[in-house]
Amino acid sequence: SRPRRRVNPGFQRQLKLYEAMGCSVDTSSLLYKRYRLEMLSERLSQPQDLPREVFAVDPTTACQTLNTEILYRCRKCRRTLFRSSSILSHTEGVGPTAFAHKRITESARLSGNGQKCTSYFIEPVQWMEPALLGVMEGQLLCPKCTSKLGSFSWKGDQCSCGCWVTPAFQIHKSRVDEVRTLPVGNFQMAKT
Repeated sequence: SRPRRRVNPGFQRQLKLYEAMGCSVDTSSLLYKRYRLEMLSERLSQPQDLPREVFAVDPTTACQTLNTEILYRCRKCRRTLFRSSSILSHTEGVGPTAFAHKRITESARLSGNGQKCTSYFIEPVQWMEPALLGVMEGQLLCPKCTSKLGSFSWKGDQCSCGCWVTPAFQIHKSRVDEVRTLPVGNFQMAKT
């Protein structure tokens, strides 16, 4: 009734998310997980007490995995770190030129026709909890062998493709192996 009144942009975003999820709240949806993490990162000044539902279940404590689900293991010690359902996709950026304000060599700028992502951006997993509490950014280390897997930042981080991801829980693809389980009779075999 008043021309100056507008619908809250946050509410509009929630409506679009609800519509994208098929007009139902699906807490396992990647869209919902990304939205929940973004809202949490905006609220946090120091992440002291994170809600339990933010963390994905540690794949080593879960008893069953779906046959179609891919597991990711530490390349050094083979400890299972996360599942494919924990990967949060993002739209690919335009490469290094997207962040031209940073120091980029001229050759990289000229050849910057878009790079592929060299990392997985995932939702936080239970084994990360001790590293995440009380700090805004840091390294992600394997819980078994303590080799460096990647980094995290509640403020966000740049992907190699040029996209800015907020919050960023980044695992380098070169540090993990992809393991697919194949059903064979009553047994399951791992294919790496």
